[in-house]
Amino acid sequence: MTTININIRNKRYPQATVISDFRLALNAGEFVCLLGPSGCGKTTLLNCLSGLDTSYEGEVLLGEKHTHPKIGYIFQNPRLLPWRTVRENIQLVLDQQQTPDSLDALLDAMHLLEVQHQYPERLSLGMSRRVAIIRAFAINPDILLMDEPFVSLDAPTARQVRELLLQLWQQRPHTVLFVTHDLREAIAMADRLVFLSANPMQVVCEVPVPYSRAQRQDETLLEDFRMQLKSQYPELKDLL
Repeated sequence: MTTININIRNKRYPQATVISDFRLALNAGEFVCLLGPSGCGKTTLLNCLSGLDTSYEGEVLLGEKHTHPKIGYIFQNPRLLPWRTVRENIQLVLDQQQTPDSLDALLDAMHLLEVQHQYPERLSLGMSRRVAIIRAFAINPDILLMDEPFVSLDAPTARQVRELLLQLWQQRPHTVLFVTHDLREAIAMADRLVFLSANPMQVVCEVPVPYSRAQRQDETLLEDFRMQLKSQYPELKDLL
């Protein structure tokens, strides 16, 4: 498992500064959720961590110096190739050492074995998102970046996919940075919540979630914690 240390002094687009004096550290194996206003720069931050965007001032240290951790990235859009089947979309990221059995186990865990030879156009949005999750897990990542992977799903489907993802994560622990607008979702999943400002994006505060995974099955407990945060941090009212 891999630590993450972020120190982005400045990330600017031609029209505005998006991120400024942003510092955040994640422990190895920690599950951290980012919550902030729409358009504040959360996706930009994930792109900087993944190496898709390198035009910023500062440092991003993933693991120890001179190491090259594997990064799994689950985008907002599943980004499946329409001319490849479910199984073929996942096989694109696999190396030669990985066996078909390991892929079968992931497909089974996500309840997708029966549709593994279907093309994306035949899948529901929930199925497509599960394929995207498998694709990220299939490489056995050291770090997993997730950009609102359950957006646009109805509540029952989002909960089902969320629970499946947590099961996979508990079987294959790694460091996770998860972006969401849903505070209840964040409380249900994260070890720590990080609240962000906009214009430019900075860390406002960090809050540990004090409940075990078993306790988080209690919806009333999660709602009580949300109300506690609302009372304790009035400045975050737009995010709570």
